[in-house]
Amino acid sequence: MFTKDNIRKNIPVFLRVVLISVLIGTVCGLVGAIFVKSIAFVTNIRENNSWVLYLLPVFGLVVAVLYKEFKIEGTGTNHIIKSVRTNKRVSPLLGVAVFLGTILSHFGGASVGREGAALQLGGSIGELFAEKFKIPEGFRRILVMSGMSACFAALFGTPIAAFVFVLEVVRVGERCFAAFVPAFVSGGIAFLVSNKLGVEPEQFPLSSVPGLSFNILWKFVLIAVVGAYVSELFVYALHYSEKGFKKLFKNEYIRVVVGGVLIIAFTKLVGTNDYNGGGMNVIHHIFTDGTVHYEAFLLKIIFTAISVGACYRGGEIVPTLFVGGSFGGAAAIILGLDPSFGAAIGIVTLFSGVTNCPVSTIILACALFGVEGVGYFAVASIISYALSGKVSLYKGRKTPFVKNH
Repeated sequence: MFTKDNIRKNIPVFLRVVLISVLIGTVCGLVGAIFVKSIAFVTNIRENNSWVLYLLPVFGLVVAVLYKEFKIEGTGTNHIIKSVRTNKRVSPLLGVAVFLGTILSHFGGASVGREGAALQLGGSIGELFAEKFKIPEGFRRILVMSGMSACFAALFGTPIAAFVFVLEVVRVGERCFAAFVPAFVSGGIAFLVSNKLGVEPEQFPLSSVPGLSFNILWKFVLIAVVGAYVSELFVYALHYSEKGFKKLFKNEYIRVVVGGVLIIAFTKLVGTNDYNGGGMNVIHHIFTDGTVHYEAFLLKIIFTAISVGACYRGGEIVPTLFVGGSFGGAAAIILGLDPSFGAAIGIVTLFSGVTNCPVSTIILACALFGVEGVGYFAVASIISYALSGKVSLYKGRKTPFVKNH
């Protein structure tokens, strides 16, 4: 157990860890910028060349072979989270694999994000620095967390939310205190580096934040409550899809090809590529011009469940924002509220519900939408956390107490 007393006894090592966190932040900022620009580049090619979608099964096979050759099949964000609490190491090859795998998944049009990949990429970079500098076991885990914070901050442009999210999602008790400074330092530096290299922070402008009234309040609470159960639906869809694909298709190569073919078929069926890739452009349209389709959140859940279940690489955070934004925006229109406000509440409830991280959700919401609506964001995050049950995107995390349902 790493307590405050242990840190005092190891002040030289701790200071070394903080200095190494500066290096981790610099490297993660650089890698994160390349990662973001690479995803944007391949996404642009896919959107301007519809035939690229038909290559998705081929890209999936390439990624599956890559993970097989690196001997890291089945390794993902849960593995990174568990490594912080145990002596289990993270393979540095995971960073290479998830970097290439996520780019190829986006290139082909799999419905995946990038922030989950960022946690894996950052964790593997932190592990690599810990090995190179021969850092003791407890402090090694801190560097893994520092890498996770750094890459998340580099990609999303929210350094404070990034390091709080990493501490909250890992839930490792007193080790959180030890990781506080290194994770904050690495996240801040990674953000500065990536921003200097042209990665703009994600922000969604709210048209307005409504004042308090009974008519507004019951509609807001309704969106938050229903959104909490939508978050459960999303998590269950991902988990059961993963189990179902593994049960039906024992061979991972067949599994990824079938998943790719299904994504192609569903894309042609719905007649739009809005559900391929992360879908950040769709989210921005909800906030800028109020464009939202009522069925969008359900379709995104289906596309993401197939992609993740078939083992396409990336993450679930951006799809979570898509589901939350499209659900909240549609609900707001039905209830007579501003769609951008409804989308913001939907994103807050979905993020809090699927991660079980209410504090970092509030901080992230303020970074994305501004602080004017912080009261609404806080209440929505707490409602979703309370109602969303024990389900979580990250099965490897550890909750310090048991939720009631």
